Amino acid sequence: MRAGIVVLVTPQDRIRLEAIGADRNTRQKHAARARVIVATADGCGTTEIMRRSGLSKPVVWRWQERFMREGVDGLLRDKTRKPGKPPLPAEVVQRVIDMTLADPPGETTHWSFRAMAKAAGIGAVSVQRIWQANGLTPHRMKTFKLSNDPKFAEKFSDVVGLYVDPPAHAVVLSIDKKSQIQALDRTQPGLPMKKGRAGTMTHDYIRNGTTTLFAALNVLDGTVIGRNMQRHRHQEFIRFLNQVEDAVPAGKTGHAIFDNYATHKHPKVRAWLARHPRWTFHFTPTSASWLNAVEGFFSALTRRRLKRGTFCSLVDLHAAINRYVAEHNKHPKPFAWSADPDRVLAAINRGKQVLESLH
Repeated sequence: MRAGIVVLVTPQDRIRLEAIGADRNTRQKHAARARVIVATADGCGTTEIMRRSGLSKPVVWRWQERFMREGVDGLLRDKTRKPGKPPLPAEVVQRVIDMTLADPPGETTHWSFRAMAKAAGIGAVSVQRIWQANGLTPHRMKTFKLSNDPKFAEKFSDVVGLYVDPPAHAVVLSIDKKSQIQALDRTQPGLPMKKGRAGTMTHDYIRNGTTTLFAALNVLDGTVIGRNMQRHRHQEFIRFLNQVEDAVPAGKTGHAIFDNYATHKHPKVRAWLARHPRWTFHFTPTSASWLNAVEGFFSALTRRRLKRGTFCSLVDLHAAINRYVAEHNKHPKPFAWSADPDRVLAAINRGKQVLESLH
C-alpha cells in the first residue's frame, strides 16, 4: 500500500463489500474492486491483492485511494472525463443527413461513407456514426412492386380469408410452379468447411438442363404435392391438376389459390374447372404473388437444397427435389397468416400515394 493511504473497513462496509463480490449479477469490475478492499482489510500485501483480484499494481492502488476518499460508493462509479474530441456540431450532422438523402454528385448512384466523408470534410467513422444514429443505409437497396389491380382489396380479402378462416369440410391449396430450375454441376469439387474457412464451390458450372416444379401446398396441414415437368404450359398444368384431384379425398370441396400467370387462365384450364365443380379457383391480385403461401416453400427449397446443390443430370435434380418434398411432408407445419390485413392495405395505400406524388 502506498504511503499516505489508510484503508479502514467498518463491519457495515465489509458486509456490503462481501455481498458485492458474492452477487453473480454484479458487474465484474465492481466485484474485482470489492475484492481489493476486502483483501486489504485482511492485511494482504499488494502482490497477494493483485493475485486475488487479477488487477495490476497501479489499479490496486487507485481503488484503495478511491475507497479511502469516498467509501464503498466510490467503488461503484467510474470517473467521468471529458471526451478526447468535441462532438460534431449539429449543423454538420444535419448537412450530412441532407446530403445523404440527396443524389451524390457525378455519375455515382449512391453515397459511400468514404465519399461522404470527403464531401463533408469529416472522418469516415463520423459519417458511419451519423448514418447509424439516424437509420440511414444508402448502400442498401430493396426492391418492391405495388399492385395496380383495381380489385386488389377484394382479391386480397378473398385470399387472406381462406388462410385465416378456411371453409369447413374443404381443402385449401396454394398452387404455383417454380420454373427454370437448373441442374448445375460444378467444374471442380468444392472444399469442405473447416475452422477458419467457409465451405467453397467454383464460380463456374456446367448446366445439365432445366426443369419445372409444380407444387400444391395444403394450407391446413402444410403438406406439399409436387411434380417435376419439362415445361410449364397449360398441358403440364392440367396434368398436375389431375394429380391434385386424385390426392384430395372424395367428398371434400377444394379451394385453389393461383397467381395471374396466363397458363392458370387458359381456356382449357377453365374447361377443366367446369368439369370439376367441387373446385373453386381464387386468384391473387396482379403483382402480388407474395400472397401465395407456396412461395415460402419454394424459397426454402432454393435456400436449403438447390442453391448449393450439385447435379450431374436432370435425373439427379428430380430425385433431389422429390426427396426434399418427401422429407418436408414427414414434419409439415400448417400455414398461419399472421399479418394484420388492415395494416397491409394501409401500407399499400400509403405507397401508392407516395408514387402518385412523385409522378
